[in-house]
Amino acid sequence: MRKHLFPVAAWLFAALCALALGACDPKFNWREVKGKNPPFTVLLPAKPASMTRPINLDGLKVDMTMTAAEVDGVSFAVGAVQLADAAQAQAAARAMQTAMVNNFHGTAKPLERATDPMDIEASGTPAAGAPGMLLIGHFAAAGNRAYQVIVVGPEKEVSREQAATFLASFKAE
Repeated sequence: MRKHLFPVAAWLFAALCALALGACDPKFNWREVKGKNPPFTVLLPAKPASMTRPINLDGLKVDMTMTAAEVDGVSFAVGAVQLADAAQAQAAARAMQTAMVNNFHGTAKPLERATDPMDIEASGTPAAGAPGMLLIGHFAAAGNRAYQVIVVGPEKEVSREQAATFLASFKAE
């Protein structure tokens, strides 16, 4: 009986190691990133880049700061704007969602298991002849700030598991 205990324990250890290594995808090098203006915290799968530019959100002119990283043609991004008041922030979050879906020339549906109607999945084609694209997004307002937390890429390349990790990590501060 004792002779078989070591091989079984070694096999279990090897199986657990294989599972742990399988959970680590070398393409995704998750790191915590803090946005400054407006503030947020999120996990991004690669080294991020940030930029700020003026945009028009349904008639409201604001500066949006985008912080994003890309892995294999799939973008993980947080867009953030600061507004005069909370009512404007709610309207801006809805406008962000509408604009993103319109950019895809697609249709949106609630994200599976979403508790917030502003969490969506949209598929479509951004340009004639382009491959099918997928958008998974969370749009939210916190005080006088509005955020879009999105994963965008070719439908075949977007991992719902990685998108869920990204979306769940977002915290408005």
